[in-house]
Amino acid sequence: MKPTLSLLSTAILLVACTGPVVDQGLFNYPSTRKVDVMETLHGVEVPDPYRWLEDLDSAETKEWVQAQNAVTFPYLKALPDRERLQDQLTSLWNYERYGLPTKEGNLYFFTRNEGLQNQGVLYVSQGLDGEPRVLLDPNLLSEDGTVSLAGTSASPDGQYLAYGISSGGSDWREWRVRRVDTTRDLNDRIEWVKFSETSWTADSQGFFYSRYDKPKGDILEEANYFQKIYYHQIGESQQKDRLVYERPDHKNWGLTGVVTDDGRYLIIGVSQGTDERNRIYYQDLNGSGQVVELLDEFDAGYSFVGNQGPLFWFRTDLDAPRGRLIQIDIRRPQKEHWLELVPQVDHTLREASVLNHSFVLSYLRDAHSYIEICELSGKRIRALELPGIGAVAGFGGKIDDRETFYHFSSYLDPGTIYHYDLKTGESTIHSQSTIKFDAPAYETKQVYYESKDGTRVPMFITCRKGLDLNGKNPTLLYGYGGFNIPLTPQFSVSNAVWIRNGGVYAVANLRGGGEFGEEWHQAGMKANKQNVFDDFIAAAEWLIEMKYTSTEHLGIAGGSNGGLLVGACLTQRPDLFGAALPAVGVLDMLRFHKFTIGWAWVSDYGSPDDPEDFLSLHAYSPYHNIRDGVKYPPTLLTSADHDDRVVPSHSFKFAARLQEAQRGSSPVLIRIATRAGHGSGKPTSMLIEEAADRLAFLARHLKLKIED
Repeated sequence: MKPTLSLLSTAILLVACTGPVVDQGLFNYPSTRKVDVMETLHGVEVPDPYRWLEDLDSAETKEWVQAQNAVTFPYLKALPDRERLQDQLTSLWNYERYGLPTKEGNLYFFTRNEGLQNQGVLYVSQGLDGEPRVLLDPNLLSEDGTVSLAGTSASPDGQYLAYGISSGGSDWREWRVRRVDTTRDLNDRIEWVKFSETSWTADSQGFFYSRYDKPKGDILEEANYFQKIYYHQIGESQQKDRLVYERPDHKNWGLTGVVTDDGRYLIIGVSQGTDERNRIYYQDLNGSGQVVELLDEFDAGYSFVGNQGPLFWFRTDLDAPRGRLIQIDIRRPQKEHWLELVPQVDHTLREASVLNHSFVLSYLRDAHSYIEICELSGKRIRALELPGIGAVAGFGGKIDDRETFYHFSSYLDPGTIYHYDLKTGESTIHSQSTIKFDAPAYETKQVYYESKDGTRVPMFITCRKGLDLNGKNPTLLYGYGGFNIPLTPQFSVSNAVWIRNGGVYAVANLRGGGEFGEEWHQAGMKANKQNVFDDFIAAAEWLIEMKYTSTEHLGIAGGSNGGLLVGACLTQRPDLFGAALPAVGVLDMLRFHKFTIGWAWVSDYGSPDDPEDFLSLHAYSPYHNIRDGVKYPPTLLTSADHDDRVVPSHSFKFAARLQEAQRGSSPVLIRIATRAGHGSGKPTSMLIEEAADRLAFLARHLKLKIED
């Protein structure tokens, strides 16, 4: 049996002691109180002198946040290039952006941002060529733009729009219902929803959704368990919503419900944290209401694609780590009756949809998109010709739809939305963003390098054509490496400004990600997590060896799990980097599972409560591996007071410890945003401010010359 923390020998002493103000040249860091917290975990003594910073609501923590920001923001504001960078960012950001259209009946729904609007506006049009009208403007929901649209779903008859809103970047969503014809909201309010969309019944009278119980403690820190599926009838109060499915015997099961295109079945997805393996159940909405446990072995990942009556189609990695497409007849659901429609191939099948009675298969080939169209039998029809190396998203719709939309973007292309005719195979431009950026002057190339153990790892490099490889180019290396999430070519205004001023932008496709299937993912999780850091360090060494840059000109960046990546590499190889930007990072690997949805990451990281997992976690946990007297590179941590996914105490504790240990003259600063969360839904004005601060910090310490 795996021991729980309550079974561990734990000794905790709380003896307050106030540390001195740290004075390192220009930096008078705030005094951060230390406490003698010592735990014995699996026989290892683990100090945690800044444990008190986990209490986000305490007056002392709030004072500490204010004191840190009082050091950080004046420093960033005074950087010589910051104002010019903000002007460049604002100018480049001011371009029209569209969201992928969705369709119900003859109504098309899409978002549009004129350029500098804090939030994109939702429009609806009658027919594809109809005159769009505003259906919902999130900019009117708050004065500062921090209330965002966090999900929409139109009813099949086009009469209603269910929409979710997020306040201050929180993962919590409140769902509301609006009449499409009048743009007036009904009285319906659905609260305490996280990690869930809405799925309408065929009669448009209501929808299914998933929610948690109202938290009993701090809504931004309390662990989230016991997700349940409910049905909401339009016009009724949430108190009358019908409980559809729950599992009180499995508090860590995530439950989602999706209605099939024909309206006949409710597909119930059952997950355990972020584990790729899952279960699939279903309920016949025309039957008794019994939930049938169709796939209950937790032996692989299964993603429901669609159905034709009792024939259910799934993308799965069962016996196929790069993915394949199978058919299950629910009248004969035993494995011996399963039919393989599309076998595994060399590239990775990431997504599949069924449109015009054919499959649209979205692959990753060498970490960029490749699309194929197949018959329902699995016979190949055609490959979709793309404009170049980039990332594709979209292909939404229903089995009878002849048309769909997809979005193509790259490191140098802000994106084009195409209308795709599935019968003719013709793609036509639906909407295209025009930006004041001379893309032909730059190039993206893909290289491969060897990691510490000889593994071949790909990396994208974007820079000005004809770059002089003199070892002096300011370079920003970005990575993630976790949770089966791939890093594909995506456009970023911030990165465009970086390369336009002469910088190099590199993205390493590390193990742990989803670029090459489940084997690549597993090679970077749990006990193999050090492979991810080795891959990133090897990427940095390759860039130096090939004369793209040098240590004094090389910065590293990553967010969330990528913040962990930066924190681990920063503490393991402080000599290798000229600057570090860990954003909203998971930095205390011994307590991540105690807050909000952190317990769900155990499938990727391992559990601190398990003796074997503890050893590997403790070995690389950034907070616990900071060493006194080491010269760490200039570091700017970024976090937010409303981050209820990776709680900001990770960054608070790491910043306090790094400030204490730093013995060089390089700054260790933390920038703590207010009315912001983990990243989604941030208003444009806030994005520009943060980007200006990050780029100005990098320009100062990596010696990037900003052009006028």
